[in-house]
Amino acid sequence: MNSASGPLADVAAELVDGGWTLVFVRDLRHPPEKVWGALTEPAQLRAWAPFVPDRDLAGTGPATLTIIDGDRSEATAGVVRRVEPPTLLEYTWADDLLRWELAPTAAGTRLTLRHRATDRDWLAKLAAGWHLCLDVAERLLDGRPVPPIRGEDAHEHGWDELRDAYERKLGDR
Repeated sequence: MNSASGPLADVAAELVDGGWTLVFVRDLRHPPEKVWGALTEPAQLRAWAPFVPDRDLAGTGPATLTIIDGDRSEATAGVVRRVEPPTLLEYTWADDLLRWELAPTAAGTRLTLRHRATDRDWLAKLAAGWHLCLDVAERLLDGRPVPPIRGEDAHEHGWDELRDAYERKLGDR
């Protein structure tokens, strides 16, 4: 699956409270309730996300998000801070803050991810990674699952080209 040829998401970089936030907006062909399950249920997250959670993310409180990269894995601490099904999910992932906003559209859902990182240089990299992950999530939601694209494997699926394209779109180049 090579996603580099797909349309780029709408993206912006915002400086918020001393940290940089990637605003990543993408329309999905599924209703918010179905997208919500993909964002919160461990079995679905395992199939597309860059991490595997130790629990359902639909409840507030601590969570362990284990990053998978080939044969390597690294457990990171997180805290689910806000849960408003099926429109808002907010949690920390190590030092980052992720806020998923879902709004119904005539064709499905407008997903807005606000991913706060400490370094602006990470925003295009994050955008490329989320682009690939959400391509996989969309296939999962369509009932046509493909293996998750994580870590170093992303380079074989157009991550470098996507990073460069998002750098241009964010005004980094």
